[in-house]
Order: sequence, then structure tokens, then C-alpha cells
Amino acid sequence: MARTLEQERIAIEQEAHRLEERRQKLEEREREQAIHAIDKTGLLKLDTKRLSGLLARIRSLGIDEVEKRLTA
Repeated sequence: MARTLEQERIAIEQEAHRLEERRQKLEEREREQAIHAIDKTGLLKLDTKRLSGLLARIRSLGIDEVEKRLTA
């Protein structure tokens, strides 16, 4: 009986490890899609100083405020 319980514990740990790997791969794909979306807008073509200024402004206002102002 103890051997079966130990085997079950190992199987659960292996499954948890596989799920964590899948979660990490999904996060990487989401990040790649976000970068691709930003690239399509042309923002990555801005010079570094201008892009950092824009990002600093977005950071200071917050995403919700930026969206609100852009849709107004």
C-alpha cells in the first residue's frame, strides 16, 4: 500500500511540474504576442529617448488613464 501511495505522490508531482512548464510556455507566448502587437503599431521604431519618455508618461498616468484619454 505504501508503494502505491508513493507512486501516486510521484505522479502528482510530475503532473504539477508539467503544468508549471505549460504555464511558463503560455506566458512566453503571451509576451511574444504583446511584443508583436507593439511592433505592429510602430512604437518599436521610435528612437530610444522618445520611446522611454512615452513609456514613462504612460507609467506615471497609469494604463486606465491613458486608455481613457485615448478614447475621449
